[in-house]
Parts: sequence; structure tokens; C-alpha cells
Amino acid sequence: MIRLKSFRLPLLVFLFTAILLSFVQVKMENPMLLLERFVKGGGWIEIALISFYGALVAYNMQNPRKVQSWRKYTWFAFSILFFFQLTLGMFGFDKFLMTGKLHLPVPMMILAGPVYRSHISAMSILFLSTIILSGPAWCSHLCYFGAIDSLASGGKTRRGPIHNKWALKSTVFILVVLAAIMLRWMNVPLLTATLAAGGFGIIGIGIILLISRKEGRMVHCTAYCPIGTIVNLTRFVNPFRIYIDNTSCTDCMACTRYCKYDALNLSDIAARKPGLSCTLCGDCISSCHAGSIKYRFLRLSPATSRNLYLLITISLHASTIALARM
Repeated sequence: MIRLKSFRLPLLVFLFTAILLSFVQVKMENPMLLLERFVKGGGWIEIALISFYGALVAYNMQNPRKVQSWRKYTWFAFSILFFFQLTLGMFGFDKFLMTGKLHLPVPMMILAGPVYRSHISAMSILFLSTIILSGPAWCSHLCYFGAIDSLASGGKTRRGPIHNKWALKSTVFILVVLAAIMLRWMNVPLLTATLAAGGFGIIGIGIILLISRKEGRMVHCTAYCPIGTIVNLTRFVNPFRIYIDNTSCTDCMACTRYCKYDALNLSDIAARKPGLSCTLCGDCISSCHAGSIKYRFLRLSPATSRNLYLLITISLHASTIALARM
């Protein structure tokens, strides 16, 4: 009976992922699934493979002790696959690009691109959809830059909050929006605007390699990336939450060593809830010996809320592997 119960979540992830991708396969005139672009009907094979992958991830991540390692490495594998397809696209294999055209792979472009071009992109729609469905999971399961930041920050986490974090986030966000508006207003050529965005991305990589690695925290994602700021401020459109049970928490601070998003500092634990930069990743849950850190979704139990979050988020992660190309 216990064995059968352990397959319930993986089966649901398999079915949900298959339904999401089948809708794309049937409704889109231009093939969005990669195998369909090479072999007619190949999209259905890809759906089966991706859905099985999602089920495998769900089977392992339903164990809280496995979340940190499985999330980290499957997320990084997703990033490698993303940039591998991008590289093939750069060398002229346009079937590996979402629209057949090359776009700059910097997360900031999800915000700045539509402002500069005055119309929304496919990646922007995908991004907004994930916020509606799973809150801030974009920053812990789906962003191709975030996976690199996560890997770089894998060392010992420094204690204490990132100083002036919200001042930095707000400044970068405002500057990106103003720059995109100015570039459009001044009719700056696309190539020049792209080079400026590329410079922003290079600075971000520098932050990942130098500062995130030193701090043991994802400084790029929590203090620099404007997409992370959007996620932090819009996360409340989704009902998923993580909270700290006031009746059992012992204030041992063990969880602070597991949070890479600067969301579990002394003030956050005193308030019995993670800070705004929490991405609901769940890495902290296994660190709590008292079992005080829990998921919440409306009136559902913590266990059911967590399984629902994993169902939606892992299905989105698997589906994004199939769809997220530049």
C-alpha cells in the first residue's frame, strides 16, 4: 500500500505534463515540440519521454531530503540543454530555435524586450503563466540563468541578510525599464540595443562567478535580476505559501544555512515566514528537525499543499524543457 502511494504523485505529474504538451502539439500550427520539427508525429514520442522524466523527478522530490540535490541538478541539466539548443541555433540550425530567429538569452530581455519592441514575446507569456500557476517557481526551477547561479552558490551560506537588497533590486529594475524606453524613443538600432542587453548579461555572469560564489547565496537572482524582482512582487497572485509553525519552531536557525535566496534571516524566522525573495524551492524543509517549515495552499493540509505544489511545478519544469527555446 505504501509503495502504491509513492507512485501517486509521479503518475499525476506524468498525466499533467502529457496533457499540457498534448494541447501544444494539437493546437499550434507551427510545431513547438522539437522532435515534431524533424519527424512528423515525433512530438508524441517527445511528450511520452518528457512526461516520464517529470514522473521520475516527482518520485524522488516527494522525499524532502532529496529535494535540494534533485532540484539543483535537474535544473542545471535543463539549463545545459537550453544553451546547447541555443548554440546549435547560432550555428545555423534554426529548427532548434523557438521562432526560427535568434534572440538574446538574457532573462532581463523577458522584461526589456517587450518594452523595446512594444509587443509581448512567447517567453514573456510563458513566464507570466508560470507565476499564475506556481508563484515564484520560475526562480527556483525554470530560469536558465538561475540554474547557473544556484550551482555557483553551492558553498557555505553566509549568515545575515544581503545589505540594501531591495534598494539594489529596485534600482536595477527601474534602470532596465527606463533604458528600454529610451532606446525605443531614440530609435536606437536593434543591434546596438542587443549589445547593451548583452553587456547587462555579462555583468550578471560576473556577479554569479564572483559574488554568488563567495557569498554562498544567489546574489544575481536575489539582488540583480529584474525578472527576480517581478517574481518577488507578483508572487501573491498565487495562493502557495511557505510558513514556519509557531508552536514547534525552536529558533535553532538551522534553516538559514540552506536558503540560497536570502529569505530566511533572523527577522524572517521571528516573523515565522520567509522573506519576499523566497521561491518556495523547499530546500529548507529537510533542515528543520522540528518539522516546522510547511507549505500552505488555501485550506489544504501542509502535506497535500506540498504535493500539489510539486505536481504543478515539476510538470511546468518538464514542459518547459520541451518548449523553452530562444
